[in-house]
Amino acid sequence: MHKSVYLCALGVWLFGWASIAASRGLDPVAPPVPETCGVDPGLRFEDVAATAGVDFRYTFGDYAYDNILESSGSGALWLDHDRDGDLDLYVLNGTYIEGISDPKGRVFTGAANRFYCNEGSRFTDCTSRTGLGDPVWSMGAAAGDYNGDGLADIFLANYGPNRLFKNRGDGSFTDVAPEVGLVGPDTLNGFLKWSVGGSWFDADRDGDLDLVVCNFLAFDPYYLRPGREWEMPEPREYAGQASMLYLHGSDGRFVDVSHEAGVFDADSKCMGITVLDFDGDQWLDIFQGNDHQPNYLYRALGDGTYEELAKSAGLAVNDQGIGTGSMHGSPGDVDGDGLIDLLVVDLRHGSLYRRVAPMVFDDITWKSGIGRLLDGLGQWGAGLQDLDLDGDLDLFVTNGMAHILVEQLPTLAVNDGRGHFSDARATAGAYFQVPRSGRGAAFGDYDNDGDVDIVVNHLDHRAEAALLRNDSHRRGTWIGFRLKGHHPTTPYGAKLTLKTGGRTLIRVHQPNAGYLSGNDPRVHFGVGETSVLDQLTVRWPSGRTQVFEDLATDRYWVLFEGVAGSSER
Repeated sequence: MHKSVYLCALGVWLFGWASIAASRGLDPVAPPVPETCGVDPGLRFEDVAATAGVDFRYTFGDYAYDNILESSGSGALWLDHDRDGDLDLYVLNGTYIEGISDPKGRVFTGAANRFYCNEGSRFTDCTSRTGLGDPVWSMGAAAGDYNGDGLADIFLANYGPNRLFKNRGDGSFTDVAPEVGLVGPDTLNGFLKWSVGGSWFDADRDGDLDLVVCNFLAFDPYYLRPGREWEMPEPREYAGQASMLYLHGSDGRFVDVSHEAGVFDADSKCMGITVLDFDGDQWLDIFQGNDHQPNYLYRALGDGTYEELAKSAGLAVNDQGIGTGSMHGSPGDVDGDGLIDLLVVDLRHGSLYRRVAPMVFDDITWKSGIGRLLDGLGQWGAGLQDLDLDGDLDLFVTNGMAHILVEQLPTLAVNDGRGHFSDARATAGAYFQVPRSGRGAAFGDYDNDGDVDIVVNHLDHRAEAALLRNDSHRRGTWIGFRLKGHHPTTPYGAKLTLKTGGRTLIRVHQPNAGYLSGNDPRVHFGVGETSVLDQLTVRWPSGRTQVFEDLATDRYWVLFEGVAGSSER
């Protein structure tokens, strides 16, 4: 064996051993992979939750883990609540529920969500000051400026009454869901309403934000499997609960238009909503990932109604023709052809759908390598993000079994630029060597250093959230954008086309596209080896197209719709 190859292999082996030892409480010094071997050190993350002040621990209400509510977990949300340029963190929690939780779980009574303010170098728990504790069973959250005052508000999807936390501008929030009509019905299909997420978007293009709410299933806590009472019932054994589309009226209230719009299905079992313009007609469509039933793709017809096209589009089922336990759809152009593809993780091997035409997708799950990477894992929160700044989208997925509490290794994979993914865990750090059971995952540059970090909410015996700081070897530079629409609301669904160095990169502005979770409200690009971009074209949800030029990299910019030029944050 050539000496340099030997040193490289030895370095990788020692690094992996040291990472595993560190995870077991030992304190070895992890040697770097030798630079002389010419091997790119690749992706690397460090869990800095403890040192950064994020001391959150998740509870599912007791110690037993024996029903589907307890197994579904909760999410996390990145947002800048005080407009200081730093991402703050909202982490959601379960709690003890009388009649559902085991009585031994009463010690978890009052367990609540936690809000962490980003102070620049570390986070401070400011839950009490913000008023965002909310000691109910929370599932997912979505940030959006629903009232156009320039402040990020929060929709909170709960098992029970939903909340709409209005940002008061003084660092605190107040729940206005009852007065604006977003609490949701008390029951659906005969049981307590169970909302798991929501997505803000301008459905009718009138300039204000509307909301689609993802509801899961009719959970009967007293139901036991006939003849197998000791096993957790599966989702297919319950009735569903319809998801809901709310339009924002001129009086400030939200009105449920699900029936009139054609998106009502009393027995659907939604786990995640992704809102995108799938056919390029500048109307935003709705992808609904369903659990143990085919997915839905609602195409907006432009008159306030939708038609369901998932089967003809190729998004209804996986490559085996099965409606699996889909979690959510993660959008991104994985192969650099300028078309937005869709990753749908599930409880089998996931599905990667490559877009080949408007409303037409081809399943490339195994061809891309994703099938091999995800096969046999229970997948939950996921994202397609450029983690090494080379211009293409990499992959992170947090995993864990659903019906039993079995921990699994997370998935981390690099993209070769043509849509083929390779395992990148070996030298990625101690977090990737230890099995965990994750649920929600949110992506954002919390330290403003230009690369994408990850927060994971875990449902396991350790229960600590992980804050994975991106310390990866950078293969290029970066640029990011905060979008300000002509109307005061957030321009979700905007499409950004970046031309640089002979490449064309595509991103969409849709942070509400994760399992129970919300990502960085800024649009992030890795751009490879370049310092000045040729041209950025933004197609706003209003239909306006705008071109920006001479944008320097390694910084965040604010882009204003209809205003010439741009400003650095």
